Amino acid sequence: MKKQINIILALFMTIGTTACGQNVTDQAKPASPKVALTERDQLQQDIGEMLLIGFRGTTINENSHIVRDITEYHVGNVILFEYDAPTGTRHRNISSPNQVKELCNDLQKYAKGHLLIGVDQEGGNVTRLRTQDGFPKTLSAQASAQAGEKSVVENALVIAQELSAAGINLNFAPCVDVNTNPNCPIIGKLGRSFSSDPTLVARYARHWIDVQSKQGIISCLKHFPGHGSATGDTHAGLVDVTKTWQESELKPYRELIEGGGVEMIMVAHVINQQLGGDLPASLSPLVVREKLRNELGFNGVVVTDDLAMGAITKHYGLEEALKMAILAGCDMLCLSNNGGGTYDPELVPHAVEAITQMVENGELKAKDIHAAAERIRALKKAHSIK
Repeated sequence: MKKQINIILALFMTIGTTACGQNVTDQAKPASPKVALTERDQLQQDIGEMLLIGFRGTTINENSHIVRDITEYHVGNVILFEYDAPTGTRHRNISSPNQVKELCNDLQKYAKGHLLIGVDQEGGNVTRLRTQDGFPKTLSAQASAQAGEKSVVENALVIAQELSAAGINLNFAPCVDVNTNPNCPIIGKLGRSFSSDPTLVARYARHWIDVQSKQGIISCLKHFPGHGSATGDTHAGLVDVTKTWQESELKPYRELIEGGGVEMIMVAHVINQQLGGDLPASLSPLVVREKLRNELGFNGVVVTDDLAMGAITKHYGLEEALKMAILAGCDMLCLSNNGGGTYDPELVPHAVEAITQMVENGELKAKDIHAAAERIRALKKAHSIK
């Protein structure tokens, strides 16, 4: 009898130590603890999340600096261009539908699906995916609006579908500037405004937001607080709209924010002393924090217009512009590396280290960096980009 009991006990112990071929002791082992990030590491990850970076190349590999920027400096956002301004040549990132799709797939592979990949695809004159390179024909905002509301919806759908097919998930459109000055060299003359009527601008922009959302594309409204009355071009230098800007230019933003679904807004480099003192709007706390955040109640992601534009580079150094944009309340910092000057492959390491030093020196607050990064992460999470 004692021998039988011993056999039964031995069998029981054997069963207890083999569960689905795995030792119970092994199953009970706790997962290896994650290595805690230092405060500096976390800060630099948050800084990387804030950067919207341009780069050269229709293809990338492990030796491309943008891959280093994504994997080592945690860059969370990229912007694609068809034209390379420093060299005056085409096909910087975009040459054909298949090529763009492969590029976007490779970018996401290195980023582990974490990237926002953006482009300026308004249609008409502001088109990065050109018909000459095999993409569908598109209309400008003005042309589509003149053809009627149905045309606006159809044009938005063509653009959203081509972006989705390419693997692009962010469009810096629609443009909600009111066409108060048809001779504005950068808005009116290029047909980028839907209308001189702010109510129509809001209505047509709502179609774009809804259509793009259904195709998985994030919309970015621009150019806050309004560029349509300008007489100059901020690509070339500072532009002051103080005497030409009208309060009605805020109406599309008010209506669209109140209606919901507005996730990102781009702030222009125009000077508007009616709102933001003598600073470009993108660098002004009065415009970003007071007007856009506090008064209009916008809680989404605020992105600067390109900090490589003449309005910034001719009057501010890179580090100064980064600091002022963050102090103003901007979340995402657009560094296209595609201005009229030189191309800098070390732009990201320089920017990350500069912002890190500003925090450590007390010129910027770590909590502001973290809050900005968290707004961007929340946007990505809402679109399963994580």
